[in-house]
Amino acid sequence: MSKILLIDDNQAVLNFLRIILLQKNKYSVDTLQDSTKAYDMISNGNYDLLLLDMDMPSVTGLDILKFIVTKSIPIKTIVLTGVEDIDLAISAMKLGTYDYMLKPIDENALFKAIDSAIHEIELHKKEIDPAKRLSLEGLKFKEAFSNIITNDEKMFKIFHIVEKFSQTDNSVLIWGESGSGKELIAEAIHKISNRREKKFVAVNAGAFAQELFSSEFFGYEKGAFTGATHDKTGFLEEANGGTLFLDEIGELTLPIQVKLLRVLQEEEFYRLGSTRNIKVDVRIIAATNKNLFEEIKKGNFRKDLFFRLNINSINLPPLRDRKGDVEFLSNYFLRKFSEKYSKNVLKISDSVMNCLKSYSFPGNVRELMNIINSAIIVESTNELRKKSLPNYFLENNNSICPLDDDIIPHSLNEIEKDHISKVLEFTNHNKTKAAEILGISRVNLIAKIKKYNLENHSHH
Repeated sequence: MSKILLIDDNQAVLNFLRIILLQKNKYSVDTLQDSTKAYDMISNGNYDLLLLDMDMPSVTGLDILKFIVTKSIPIKTIVLTGVEDIDLAISAMKLGTYDYMLKPIDENALFKAIDSAIHEIELHKKEIDPAKRLSLEGLKFKEAFSNIITNDEKMFKIFHIVEKFSQTDNSVLIWGESGSGKELIAEAIHKISNRREKKFVAVNAGAFAQELFSSEFFGYEKGAFTGATHDKTGFLEEANGGTLFLDEIGELTLPIQVKLLRVLQEEEFYRLGSTRNIKVDVRIIAATNKNLFEEIKKGNFRKDLFFRLNINSINLPPLRDRKGDVEFLSNYFLRKFSEKYSKNVLKISDSVMNCLKSYSFPGNVRELMNIINSAIIVESTNELRKKSLPNYFLENNNSICPLDDDIIPHSLNEIEKDHISKVLEFTNHNKTKAAEILGISRVNLIAKIKKYNLENHSHH
């Protein structure tokens, strides 16, 4: 039986909550009106769950939350408050509140929150012994993570958390910089969940003009607007029964946020131009590279939607914090691209590895992959050398990445000319392909070919 503690300075509220909870016959319930006694009760009581009023004299709800965090007491908290105060909500969220509800309390919503909090507590109790070094070994669903290449303790920890979250149907919010692998984590959650037989639909919310997002997301009926010549199924319907991954959730405009919140609450939506509601059963995984706390403060993101999405959250570390992964991933990509381009590049020179290790990778794993990819294309020996690395990388790292002894320092123009001619040679002078590899536009490439007078070598 789960033990619940209620703290509120209003005895009537305590009586009401106690009665509705006891009627369920599955919780033991204690109440406390005098919050000055809270610290002792929480320390001694071994409660699973705390329902906490924010606005109390002498010892406030925030004080109690801070106490729980500093003493790392294993209790989940659902905050109940009579005042809608955004700053307070943000402070509560940062202190790890499980959920946040406005009074008068909606009983159904409360029970839903309590049940999912308790479910999570149960999962935590089955935890493995933290003394054992985490690795893929302790995982039940190793193959779900096969696309994520890592040798980092922090990442293994995240895999264990992902495994637990995946078995519930709660929304998950993944925080992390661009290129750090948020979509791969979302796919892993889908593969482990009991929705794995159904579709995984990934949508980048930042990639759509806002007016388009609505029609793509909800779909539309023929004739809903000019140009709607047929019915269109939206992302939501497509993901029905499965998982919908919404990347860059912080880019959604407020009107769309309201619609999304409604889908999450009602589990139904309307196509554009239709009055018939469509029932939908979708698990939402959202991801953000923005700080949503800041966005809420600025009024750009709805707090209620945030709570809906952030039931479970995962923080993905950037590559620069994954010690050892730079070397591990570099060697992995070396093998992968050598094979792809039928090259025989067997190792990465020490000086290149030192450059890579001392770089901060603002573009994370995706950037590292692109660097190795382009370097292997131009490398002509069986060792990846510094002069094959992309120019922008060498320029940014001149201090930590001095040129090799075997390369007499050239002007940037010479290095660029050399690099472009290698890539052109590799693509048999296919300019479109070469521009793509170099990461510049075709027009820009043609201008550089003229500038460096590389035309005479090329086959028209």
